[in-house]
Amino acid sequence: MYCKHCKKHTIHKVAQVKGRERGSLKHGSINRARGRGLGRGYGNLGSYGSKGAMSGWKRYGAKSSKKTNLKFKCSVCSKEQTQSSGFRTKKVELTGE
Repeated sequence: MYCKHCKKHTIHKVAQVKGRERGSLKHGSINRARGRGLGRGYGNLGSYGSKGAMSGWKRYGAKSSKKTNLKFKCSVCSKEQTQSSGFRTKKVELTGE
């Protein structure tokens, strides 16, 4: 793989990174929305309003796979870089060669 620090193709170690939950003080959090007064009151509340009567039924969790989250470590300079765009897959198997 190409290393942008060495500016040449080198052998990289591949590791899968686990995703974390979004923090309670981050921009799209429920705590923050509650503090801003969203999710209560009259009128159209958008995505903060109550869910429809059939929300827990038909298309709940419609996607059956998650996107990969890979990290590459250069064997020469040992700098790490994450993949630019993940691809959907049900199972990722990394074999040591």
